[in-house]
Amino acid sequence: MGSTSAQNPEYNGSARVGRRDLIKRSAALGLISVPTMSFLSACASGGGGGNGDKAKEGKKTAKNPLAVNDTAQMEFVLFDGGFGKEYAEDAVKIYEKNFPEATVKFSATQKIQSTLQPRFNQGTPPDLIDNSGAEQMDMGVLVGKDQLADLTPLLDAPSYDDPSKKVRDTLRPGIVEMGQFDGEKVWILYYAYTVYGVWYSQKALDSLDEQYPETWDQMLAVCAKAKKKGMAGWTYAGKYPYYLPFSLYPMIGKVGGVEVLDAIDNLEPNAWKHPAVKACFEAYYELYKKGYVLKGTPGLDHIQSQTAWAQGKALFIPNGSWVENESANVIPKDFDLAVSAPTGIDSSDKMPFGTIWASGGEPFIVPAKAKNTAGGMEQLRIMLSEASSRNFTGKVKSLTAYNGGTDGITLTPGLKSGVAALDKAGQNVVNPRLQDWYVQLQKEKIGVSGLGEMMAGRLTPAEAIKKIQGFADEAAKDTSIKHYKHQ
Repeated sequence: MGSTSAQNPEYNGSARVGRRDLIKRSAALGLISVPTMSFLSACASGGGGGNGDKAKEGKKTAKNPLAVNDTAQMEFVLFDGGFGKEYAEDAVKIYEKNFPEATVKFSATQKIQSTLQPRFNQGTPPDLIDNSGAEQMDMGVLVGKDQLADLTPLLDAPSYDDPSKKVRDTLRPGIVEMGQFDGEKVWILYYAYTVYGVWYSQKALDSLDEQYPETWDQMLAVCAKAKKKGMAGWTYAGKYPYYLPFSLYPMIGKVGGVEVLDAIDNLEPNAWKHPAVKACFEAYYELYKKGYVLKGTPGLDHIQSQTAWAQGKALFIPNGSWVENESANVIPKDFDLAVSAPTGIDSSDKMPFGTIWASGGEPFIVPAKAKNTAGGMEQLRIMLSEASSRNFTGKVKSLTAYNGGTDGITLTPGLKSGVAALDKAGQNVVNPRLQDWYVQLQKEKIGVSGLGEMMAGRLTPAEAIKKIQGFADEAAKDTSIKHYKHQ
């Protein structure tokens, strides 16, 4: 989250916490267009010199496990977006307190690429960067041209709060893996954390005298009861139907196991023909066939569908945790916002009820040619402390990569429900990578041409699966794009 100016149809209007996670993770992997062509060509030359005056290594101690030079300058450039800069300034003060002889140069900008491109070209980048927003630098290029430092030393360092735990052991599921490309090295630390799932009003569900449905038969029964009271069971961003996977993909993982999602991500032949995909597509299509989808939904954008849902016209909507802030002006005070992991098919599902999709956003990087890479990593270690995480969550109403940090905070209903959903999920958290690795495939082809057409009744589930498998096969054979696989 962060960009207040990302130009994309589903991310327009007033910027709110969390909703740009998709755009940023896509751009982070170099899969959407951002204004960086000169950067790409400049990086191709290797970035120049200028790193001969790197800070000397400091003394490694229990309180300084990364051996930070306690007199060297540390420079931190933050994206100045929807999260603001106060949380980062607070963390900088801790760094300054711990290293009183060091100078910290902190700045915030919305123009990350145009501000920092010349410095990467000259080999004089800052020590820590929040690489976010509409001018996000292409991290696929940064990694490919050896411009980033491997963050493994940070992840293997003792955590800020408990020296008996490594930093990596304090992070939420999937954070480390999201920062990897090919192999074990970790190039990115995603600091924010988004929960995806099925969002609803607990008040509305209570009015039906129902619990959140765990099986599909129960889901259909709840929708039937809602319909009798004049409320649709579901709505979604019909103009941007790639919102449907926020609940559909983790459902597929629940029904068939995480290996089904991995096969889809890996563009394996016939991955979309797995029985779990068929079962889940048919389940969603049944919502359409039985008239449980809000009339006119295929013509609604994300704001219109969320508004209709907030007004009580539909019970359920697939979305991410940004929806609480994005729809704050239309959600009634007594709405009692809640999120649940997707409903499954039945007791034969491979994974338990509670299996949910959650993943990181807001990518932080340490440039390889920075003068003080240890200082940049130490600043991140501080930010991954319980106190800094709690400060972030309290101020911007979003979770962090740190697995905790909510004690003592009065959580908003949606955030509270998201925390409860993560607690219920435990280790059953999935993180499909298709939307990161193959943006056009995910959005335009699978989303609009496949799922969108099916949910509008213009394709049967079998036809949608055949069409989507064809799209995936085309992407697998396309030599012009970089292909990724789960390790």
